[in-house]
Amino acid sequence: MAKERMKQEPKDQEAKHQEIKLEETKKPENLRANAVPVDGFVLSVDGKLKARYETPEAAMAAASKLKQSYPVIQVSVYDVTERVYTPVNLVE
Repeated sequence: MAKERMKQEPKDQEAKHQEIKLEETKKPENLRANAVPVDGFVLSVDGKLKARYETPEAAMAAASKLKQSYPVIQVSVYDVTERVYTPVNLVE
């Protein structure tokens, strides 16, 4: 009986550790396909809205990183409150 408890305790600790790691990493909020965002800044890839960010700096950083990795795609940041698209160009 004691051996069974010892086997179960480390597994429980590992599960708790994995849960903490999942909570610590914060991903951008994914948008539903049929929902129009009401606030924030949205990453637009080839005309499709992909991820929402709270600040324009975070959205531009993600957009420029994506554009550097894939220079052929059209990347822009959509400001929801102003309803303006800002295109992101490849900086060399």
